[in-house]
Amino acid sequence: MMDLKNYGYKEREECPVDLVLGRVTELRRERYTVMTERGEVSAVLKGVFYHKAETREDFPCVGDFVLLQYNEEENSLIVKVLPRSSKFSRADYSGHAVGYVKTLLEQVVASNFDYVFILSSLNWDFNITRILRYLTQARQSGGQPVVILTKTDLVEDYILPLTEVTQSIPDVRVHAICSHTGQGLNELGAYLMPGKTVVFLGMSGVGKSSLLNALMEKDVMKVQSIREGDSRGRHTTTHRQLFMLPSGAMVIDTSGMRELGLFDAEEGIRVSFADVEELFAQCRFSDYCHQTEPGCAVLTALTDGSLLRERWEHYLAQQHENKFVYDKTSYLIDKRARNKTKAIWSKQTRKKGGWKN
Repeated sequence: MMDLKNYGYKEREECPVDLVLGRVTELRRERYTVMTERGEVSAVLKGVFYHKAETREDFPCVGDFVLLQYNEEENSLIVKVLPRSSKFSRADYSGHAVGYVKTLLEQVVASNFDYVFILSSLNWDFNITRILRYLTQARQSGGQPVVILTKTDLVEDYILPLTEVTQSIPDVRVHAICSHTGQGLNELGAYLMPGKTVVFLGMSGVGKSSLLNALMEKDVMKVQSIREGDSRGRHTTTHRQLFMLPSGAMVIDTSGMRELGLFDAEEGIRVSFADVEELFAQCRFSDYCHQTEPGCAVLTALTDGSLLRERWEHYLAQQHENKFVYDKTSYLIDKRARNKTKAIWSKQTRKKGGWKN
């Protein structure tokens, strides 16, 4: 019998006698691979998910603990997703259908992880602003963020960008590594303990697959070269999967993301920019934009240099993006409600013979 404690289960819920507990380890389209106490099984969703789920947020994702109806001959049926201790979400308006709904408001990328490894390579595509955006969403997720700067072999002096990141986010651990030479990998051992789960996040070409291969001590992911012109990578991972490392820790690898849309990130922004928001309490008025108003602590801090203008602009940019997502989400929810009401009214009108051809 497989002990799911090895897969991070902390006995949060009693399992009914007619169901089997498992953890989703892979998702390919609508088919799931689930590790259960009876071993690895293939599974699909029970029909109730398609009828009752409002958005894909309610669907299982890699890392979820689920209850399923076990079938050793055919696909088992996932009937319930257990509460998540953490989740990583991003805004997604790709238009895939969930029942009759044509809009996805939230896409859950991974769940039930302890650490979020934010990977950024030290090549031409190195970008502090992007790291800060990932950091905000990582903090929103409930996992502990760790920044991993990869490909130290591509720069003459990696100490400079390492220092830049450390100074920008002094309360987050930052490590510089090279997966091919092994430099810095021993520093990651503190996070990769038995039963712990790490999720990898980062754009294509940052070295997620190379790091996973190094930690697995064998090639489990294909590694592709990056484009010389802009240091951008091709999508190596095309699906999401949980890997068990030799150390007993687990890694959730996600498909490379060109853009990370902040979703419901108010709390993450508040934590990431606590120093900025603390200034608001010192302002004479609380309902203005911190631009020209007298007695503004933000303007004073910008003037005397205690608040860097770049950090203030990062804060404004993330607040603007989060508001955009919130406004668009609210609009789509209202639109969906209006369309549903209109459809019901039209159906009732037809029954009463109110429409004539």
